[in-house]
Amino acid sequence: MTPILTVEHLGKGFVLHGQGGLALSVMRDLSLELHPGECLVLAGPSGIGKSTLLKILYGNYLAGEGRIRLHFGDGPLSLTELPAHAWHALRRDVIGYVSQFLRVVPRVSAREVVMEPLLARGADAAEARVRAETLLARLNLPERLWSLPPGTFSGGEQQRVNIARGFIGEHPLLLLDEPTASLDAANRAVVVELIHEAKARGTAMLGIFHDEDVRERVADRLLPLESFMAPSLAPAAQPSTSRGLPHA
Repeated sequence: MTPILTVEHLGKGFVLHGQGGLALSVMRDLSLELHPGECLVLAGPSGIGKSTLLKILYGNYLAGEGRIRLHFGDGPLSLTELPAHAWHALRRDVIGYVSQFLRVVPRVSAREVVMEPLLARGADAAEARVRAETLLARLNLPERLWSLPPGTFSGGEQQRVNIARGFIGEHPLLLLDEPTASLDAANRAVVVELIHEAKARGTAMLGIFHDEDVRERVADRLLPLESFMAPSLAPAAQPSTSRGLPHA
């Protein structure tokens, strides 16, 4: 099967201007393939570069070196050479992202926040509203909150809005950065169901899950990142926490 995403020899560093311009290398020679209908989970301790990788793939960070390509029926698209203006359409139609934090325009209701990815594609407003409300109800967000700005919500409530917004667009590629971190057991189970349904539709997912139970339930493969860290940042080897999941 042709992968939807390939990453080849990716490297990333940062310049710490507050530390006299110190150059810090955080990732080197990372390669991966991601296929439709697959959930590849990034493994490793906090600070190892998992969120950095997702931000590179979403265009928030530039790759320092290497190549990233999306594969379509008419050929590959290089993300490392993509002009800045082209990222908007790519995020609208191809790459979805559930981040750790919900960032929205103040005074916009939770319902409208979730509807926005569909409206951006020109979807019918009534249909987008029904789909948004269905997801919010499924994620157990009380109906009395749907018309309120999510900036006033608890962390767990905000994350449920974030998840609904990420899944409603049914993007071919979905990046998941700790989507269940702020959720109780019942809502973690709903997210697991949403992930399995997305995989059945052919969605390719690259995710971070520190919850071992959730990770075991959704991951097809694990990609440990320790071997891709710069030598000065690499931690001591730790015992594997996976229970028989294949590694990439």
